[in-house]
Amino acid sequence: MRALVRLTLAAVSAICVPALAYAQASINGVVKDTSGAVLPGVTVEASSPALIEKVRSAITDGSGHYDIENLRPGAYSLTFTLAGFSTVKREGIELTGTFTATVNADMKVGAVAETIVVSGETPVVDVVNAKQQQTVSGETLESIPTARLYHSIATLVPGISVSGSQDVGGLAGPVTVTFNMRGGPGNEGRLTLDGLSLGASLNGTGVSYTVADVPNAQEITFTTAGALGEIEVGGPAMNLVPRQGGNKFSGSAFGNWANDSLQTSNYTDAIKAAGLNAPNLMQKIWDSSVSLGGPIRQDKLWFFASTRYQGNRKLVAGMFDNLNAGDPTKWTYASSGSQSRDDGTWKSFNVRGTWQATARNKFSFYEDQQWLCTSCMGGGSATVAPEARGNNHAAPTVQQATWSSAWTSKLLLEAGFGTNLIDTYGTQPNLSNYSAIIPVTERCTGGCAANGGIAGLQYRSIVAGAYIADSDVLSWRGSITRVTGANSMKVGYYGQFVRNHFPNAVVNDTWTAYTFNNGAPLQLTQLAGPALFNTHLKTHALYAQDQWTHGRLTLTGAVRYDRSASFFPQEQVGPNPFILTPTVFPAQDGTSYNDITPRFGAAYDVFGNGKTSVKVNLGKYLAAADGSSITGALTNPLSRISTSVTRTWTDTNKNFKPDCDLSNPLAQNLSGSGGDVCGQISNLNFAKPVFSNTYDPAILHGSGLRPYDWNLGIQVQQQVLPRVSVNVGYFRRWFGNFLATDNLAVKASDYTPFTVTAPPDPRLPGGGGNVISGLYDVNPTLFGQTNNFITLSDNYGKQTSHWNSVEVNLTARVRQGLTLQGGTSTGRLTTDNCAIVAQLPEATFTATGALNPYCHVEPPFLTQFKGLAAYTIPKVDVQVSGTMQSIPGGTLQANLSVPTATVAQSLGRPLAGSAPFATLSLVTPGSVLGDRINQLDLRVQKVLRLSRARVQVGVDLYNALNSSAIQTYNQTFITNGSWLTPTLILPARFAKISAQVDF
Repeated sequence: MRALVRLTLAAVSAICVPALAYAQASINGVVKDTSGAVLPGVTVEASSPALIEKVRSAITDGSGHYDIENLRPGAYSLTFTLAGFSTVKREGIELTGTFTATVNADMKVGAVAETIVVSGETPVVDVVNAKQQQTVSGETLESIPTARLYHSIATLVPGISVSGSQDVGGLAGPVTVTFNMRGGPGNEGRLTLDGLSLGASLNGTGVSYTVADVPNAQEITFTTAGALGEIEVGGPAMNLVPRQGGNKFSGSAFGNWANDSLQTSNYTDAIKAAGLNAPNLMQKIWDSSVSLGGPIRQDKLWFFASTRYQGNRKLVAGMFDNLNAGDPTKWTYASSGSQSRDDGTWKSFNVRGTWQATARNKFSFYEDQQWLCTSCMGGGSATVAPEARGNNHAAPTVQQATWSSAWTSKLLLEAGFGTNLIDTYGTQPNLSNYSAIIPVTERCTGGCAANGGIAGLQYRSIVAGAYIADSDVLSWRGSITRVTGANSMKVGYYGQFVRNHFPNAVVNDTWTAYTFNNGAPLQLTQLAGPALFNTHLKTHALYAQDQWTHGRLTLTGAVRYDRSASFFPQEQVGPNPFILTPTVFPAQDGTSYNDITPRFGAAYDVFGNGKTSVKVNLGKYLAAADGSSITGALTNPLSRISTSVTRTWTDTNKNFKPDCDLSNPLAQNLSGSGGDVCGQISNLNFAKPVFSNTYDPAILHGSGLRPYDWNLGIQVQQQVLPRVSVNVGYFRRWFGNFLATDNLAVKASDYTPFTVTAPPDPRLPGGGGNVISGLYDVNPTLFGQTNNFITLSDNYGKQTSHWNSVEVNLTARVRQGLTLQGGTSTGRLTTDNCAIVAQLPEATFTATGALNPYCHVEPPFLTQFKGLAAYTIPKVDVQVSGTMQSIPGGTLQANLSVPTATVAQSLGRPLAGSAPFATLSLVTPGSVLGDRINQLDLRVQKVLRLSRARVQVGVDLYNALNSSAIQTYNQTFITNGSWLTPTLILPARFAKISAQVDF
């Protein structure tokens, strides 16, 4: 695959296939004479060291307007010339992201040779663009205490939420972290390098194992609202603008390090009393990198290369090595007293070449080779024993080729092709006899002192199974921009090919997994395989957008056409103990969609002085096309058959072996002959070439069928001081095209409703004792019968999901060495599918089999605060900086397993399928929240200026407040027992020593 990609890169570079460009900054304005009359025909030149071609120019139109677009971040000066008038020069204009700096000029009659230098602060209010964007410059990245990872930067943007636990100082490592905003899907965030995807084939195609080269970004931009035609999704888009080298050799060497002697303790008595028996602790962490750039040929060819090596070693919260690990004769977890250890190691090398072929044509080539391995020396979590946590490994390769051309002063062309190849990645066991070990999950419904005392504990082996997979994403882009003074029009294209080969993981030789309750068998899982999911997806997008300025008003509009089509090569499942004869599915097409989405924006310069702008944006966006959603693997034949089922199991003879005929799907009681009692399997289609899931043909092909959302934003941006601006906005987002699953094998009348009374407990809202309704159980004679019909929920009733928030952001770039960025976001997501549940009681069953009776969810408004600051103390060259995050805790549950005998008091019979328990949460979503995370990180560093080098030596202090906020909880509720036992707390305060040499 990689050889083919390299050939493709060479071909694309040779023919310069057009492709969509990443957005860049611009400068515009109006030129008048001293009487106020507009001046057409004025030549406006923007010059900056950031431009390899040194100068970009435009000519004012009949209304005196000019617009210079696609400018790289940096400091610019403008020169205005016209025969018969004195030349005007404006300096010190700073551009970041896609900011549009409005710079007007007044010219007086005089000789061209006479130059008038006009002073003024750089604009900080964008009176042209209706989009919301935040930018973190490379200088700021070097100044603030962060882990130099994309997710450690994304989490500092007000309103953005990241997946997983809160990272402190990089202890989490450069793991795959998805991000979202304003109630959107958790994987909607886009991560791009130079406008080309760094996403994987699954999980939204937004991010991947690939470690983005954050340390060598010239700047990072976040588009968080009002995006036009370039972007498919309505969530946040993060783009890294890379450094490119130049006519002088320069480089940097960086290193930081910390070990356990530099960490304090936050393992408080309160945390101990809550049930965490050991905190998560750092053993050591390091990060080192070297970069070098310069000319290969002056004014013609440059390079920039870097290498990085980073890693960590840490102790796992609440987990100790299992004395019985690897012993197939032992079936319980026994703590060794030695706290489990986790680890991660990442290495990378990349090089970028830039070629200024002509004064108007520039080419760039990039390759990044990476290697990583996590949990290679141990692993686990508070609910996963080390032997049940395999090692993850990957070797991503990123390749890019881009072309840009200022064809004329009015016509700009751009092209690009990129790949993110992550082949042969996956999870491998840390046990040598993995195939002989059956994994176990401890249910612990009423306490489990006989088996570790940890609810939900996974041990003995990898429950999810070991696998090796391939993920390839190829993307190409192109655009043509025509600029004529007050008008700017852009037409672009974006294409992507997603290739995902993901195997049905091999668990062990028996293809089974067990569930115990206090060390005794309760349930077993049967798995069908082996199988390799093959999903290919092609997407194409065309867009046209226009920007028009008239006086103080700027209107923008865009229309985007998206085409997605999936395809599944031939696939096979089996053989294994449950599929004796393999089933082969021929190659076939998946879904195909055509969608048109409009976007609009307006910005008004309220007083005409460029200091106050009112902005409105409205647009429709699509959920990401990826290899795991309706656009990809959901309609794959292997996804539609039953490859996993559960059945109850009573180990009558206590030999920890299911002495039943597992090929028989029906209930069996063989206890009288020395065997066991096994219930009926949960899906009677298991291991058969029969589809359990059938998709409505009406939703597989066509237009207007993909999940979507509308975004509305109303903002006011105000300059409050020179180089200081505040932005206040209201945002609303509403979603549509939800899917509903109707099991045609049963009717609504085949479900019997029942209620459960929450146990009295002062820890529950209202002290417990409340009656929980909206619970259902299927007629026992129909248990396991599955014929799911999946279609749009609108066919059964109205389903809603909408977000409302108010956000305030501050940006300050003060000349005296002070940088401030930050803000707040207060919002909530309200959802309702009660009309669907009324028609489809099966909608209350979650993927794990738990019951969800809460069809209308309206949590309280929650507020987060985030910010960063950096200041260089004059004369002594000491820099102090910090970042702050205050994030509300997540929604918590109280998952109670209610015995079938208790359920029968309301239901009038035992649960169907001989189920021993019904599991549900006793609290409504949003009524119980976890600890608020308040994290303050600080840095102090001394700058030493040598003859040809700049040296920075500093100390970072992470979690400076030494907060022990609980990050994750065990949410199993045990009556008169444990609930919300901490499984992870914020890592204790630690110091990290760093040094950097720039030369």
